[in-house]
Amino acid sequence: MLSGNLVSGGSAISCPHGGRVVPASAPSSGVRIDGHQVPTAADVFIVSGCRHRIDGVPHPCATVRWTPHRDSVLIDGSPVLLDSTSALCFSAALVPQGPAVVASSSTRGVTSR
Repeated sequence: MLSGNLVSGGSAISCPHGGRVVPASAPSSGVRIDGHQVPTAADVFIVSGCRHRIDGVPHPCATVRWTPHRDSVLIDGSPVLLDSTSALCFSAALVPQGPAVVASSSTRGVTSR
């Protein structure tokens, strides 16, 4: 069974280095929860403000890719995102930089069997 809190426009998401994660544009679905749009795995997420450095050279996170569970709830054929959905941050060169962190989600109790 898959469960978790639904990610929406009101969710606080960051990269592992403190950068802010947001959808690159308005989520593609017209679904709203508590007045916030609900993004899906089909939406593109970008990172701003990442301060990650390797040997003093900036290597900030740039994008996030979500890997939804195969039993996810769908909106218009795309899986919704839960705070328990796997998400990995990548640099502009597509180097994996660590998992995204969902600190808060606006809605509880989404469950899929």
